Amino acid sequence: MQVLLRIRRYNPELRDKPWWGEYSLDNVAPHDTVLELLHRVKWTMDGSLSLRRSCAHGVCGSDAMRINGANALACKMLVSRLAKPGQQSLKIQVEPILGLPVLKDLIVDMEPFMEHYRSVLPYFINDSPAPANGRERLQSPEDRAIFDDTTKCILCAACTTSCPSFWANDKYVGPAAIVQAHRFIFDSRDEGAAQRLEVVGDTFGVWKCRTVFNCTNACPREIEITRAIGEVKHALTTKS
Repeated sequence: MQVLLRIRRYNPELRDKPWWGEYSLDNVAPHDTVLELLHRVKWTMDGSLSLRRSCAHGVCGSDAMRINGANALACKMLVSRLAKPGQQSLKIQVEPILGLPVLKDLIVDMEPFMEHYRSVLPYFINDSPAPANGRERLQSPEDRAIFDDTTKCILCAACTTSCPSFWANDKYVGPAAIVQAHRFIFDSRDEGAAQRLEVVGDTFGVWKCRTVFNCTNACPREIEITRAIGEVKHALTTKS
């Protein structure tokens, strides 16, 4: 298969505005990933191309980008998912994720995203004395199941940067931060739920969610993000 890879480029040292770079790739296999195509461009055609990637197996979340208009991990997006059966030529358009400042090419500044993440206290809070004899704080499988889905988040930012509410106002804490809050709010061993609910119940918290499901569709880990946001909203209206 022949692929025309169209990449939104940006280098503030060269130009004030972004531009499109187009690269023609031959002998592309259906099982190749978009990340592998980007590697071919960087390693054999244009070494100035900049992108983030690490594990290349959908675990680190560092290579989130817009592929043909939708957020995805480049390492998980197969060419076969973008082509029709029997198609021999294909155009793939790649852009940085939206809503965060672009530093260079496909690399965005993640600090605003991480600031929202830190704001929900994404760590275990429990100041009660530890169980006797050095035992763990035990939890039933049923209690664990309540928040198990939201433990899968890899902080790729694909959900938050696909959210129209975040595009409209970057003060919105965003779906990823709410997912992290959910993971601890519903943990029966944690004692920081009230503090987190105060954060996500603020003006720019969960009530900015318009339930359009973009975040759920964008999540590479298939977390039911919109459901989790709904559960946090319900907790805000029921917990004292």
